[in-house]
Amino acid sequence: MTQHVRDIMTTAPVTVEPQASVANVARLMRDQNIGAVLVMEKDHLRGLVSDRDLVVRALAQGTDPEQTTVANACSDDLVTIGPDDDLDRAVEVMREYSIRRIPVVEGDHPVGIVSLGDLAIERDPRSVLGDISAARPNE
Repeated sequence: MTQHVRDIMTTAPVTVEPQASVANVARLMRDQNIGAVLVMEKDHLRGLVSDRDLVVRALAQGTDPEQTTVANACSDDLVTIGPDDDLDRAVEVMREYSIRRIPVVEGDHPVGIVSLGDLAIERDPRSVLGDISAARPNE
């Protein structure tokens, strides 16, 4: 039986506007226990920012995290998939583009995010990545 992205994606993705500060987005990630948020400009998906993006594209550059906007740290060359795409397609896209998270869009509206961890839990829950991804975070 074919599984679809919608079966494993994280629904109701957290979004921010491009003008949000890097510091505010980092606090949001901490409070929501997430590693990525979608950057929305009006009703348009502009980018995705991960915890790694915040470190590499903002903090490591020596910028002030309270003054630097997430627009300067987000990935804006997005690759997306649809909720009805099968999981094999998600794996192919992640491999092809060397990415760990993919926004899931229906029409132009983001409806979720699928991550490498989501796929590991579904495909090989006994693998190291699957085991780590399924573990509850330490508070």
